[in-house]
Amino acid sequence: MKRPELLAPAGTLEKLKTAIHYGADAVYIGGDAYGLRSRAGNFSFEEMAEGVAFAHERGAKVYVAANMVTHENDQIGAGDFFRTIRDIGIDAVIVSDPALMQICAADAPGLDIHLSTQQSAVNYETLNFWQDAGLTRCVLGREVSMAEVAEIRANTDVEIEAFIHGAMCISYSGRCTLSNHMADRDANRGGCCQSCRWKYGLFDLPTLGNRQMVGKGEEGIDEAFSMSAVDLSMIEHIPDIVENGIDSLKIEGRMKSIHYVSTVVNVYRKALDAYMADPDNYVLQEEWLDELWKVAQRELATGFYYGKPTENEQLFGERRRKPRYKFVGQVLDYDEATQIATIQQRNLFKVGDQLEFYGPGMRHHPELLVEMWNEEDESIRSAPHAMQIVKMKVSQAVKPQDMIRKTIVERSRLRQKVAQD
Repeated sequence: MKRPELLAPAGTLEKLKTAIHYGADAVYIGGDAYGLRSRAGNFSFEEMAEGVAFAHERGAKVYVAANMVTHENDQIGAGDFFRTIRDIGIDAVIVSDPALMQICAADAPGLDIHLSTQQSAVNYETLNFWQDAGLTRCVLGREVSMAEVAEIRANTDVEIEAFIHGAMCISYSGRCTLSNHMADRDANRGGCCQSCRWKYGLFDLPTLGNRQMVGKGEEGIDEAFSMSAVDLSMIEHIPDIVENGIDSLKIEGRMKSIHYVSTVVNVYRKALDAYMADPDNYVLQEEWLDELWKVAQRELATGFYYGKPTENEQLFGERRRKPRYKFVGQVLDYDEATQIATIQQRNLFKVGDQLEFYGPGMRHHPELLVEMWNEEDESIRSAPHAMQIVKMKVSQAVKPQDMIRKTIVERSRLRQKVAQD
């Protein structure tokens, strides 16, 4: 079997380096124009060059998403943009608009073009059409079933990329105009305000005869709901993904944190390597599932891969698992002789917190924070300041770029513990 590529999101240069450090084979980023994440930390040309150098030195690739739907004049400057990123060394560009494809092919020959999921490629005839047009890879629409993936793979040799983890758009392949109408931000030109995830009430409007009256009626539900889908997670189906010939396994989340990127890449890297090493004896590990739940912002499901989603795959009601961890810091340095780790703070933590250190390869160990010091070696009780540098003793060896979480104690349990003490 062909080993698939593990493709991770990289909204910033820091996230790019984190994704590759934790095992990504490739990353996808956005530039200052032509993408659908205008509010992400998009890359300047200088940052792209640094990211490409970092990735290529480690055998990884970098793709640029330029997948906006262009209106008149939006495409101005696109030729220069594509030519510049080609010369920087970007490995491919992800495009949905045929006009941008033509500009890229004409002005930046040699730069591979991948079809964006925004084009809703869900059958092999479509993939063959785009291959004939010169594209080297197609990102499938998220509405494709696993049976359809197998049919597509059997009838085309173009590279197939498919999402395996992350947020699902409630609209068909992201073709939504809710944001346009509700916030005057064009979802298909990079400005989506995610109005599908706002909280809504459901009202039964009063009627007079056959006419529906204007104004609020009786509210029909006790809690607010959204029009958004739960997140996709295919960690339990790695054999299906590989055996059905998907070439690139894509993780969603260019606007997510380094905590999310490092954790999700870490898990899928471990699972994919375990399966490729010994498919016949592959066993899903419960710790992989637990690890993903540490960064899950919403419920998890398999999307359209094994049937059409129901109301159970929509964001509504109580979570099955509530967050129990919070990302608090990153290791900058570790002195083996003294067992002192230098930490960069990302969220508040304090003496008495139960911490968890983790690193690539699913290395983990717990640590009760007993004492810590600031940069002047003064003993401190807490680290409340953003990006604060602190030192602490760590019982097991850690490495630079290892991450730190703290356990969140539920308020009810905390009150009970205080009462007992």
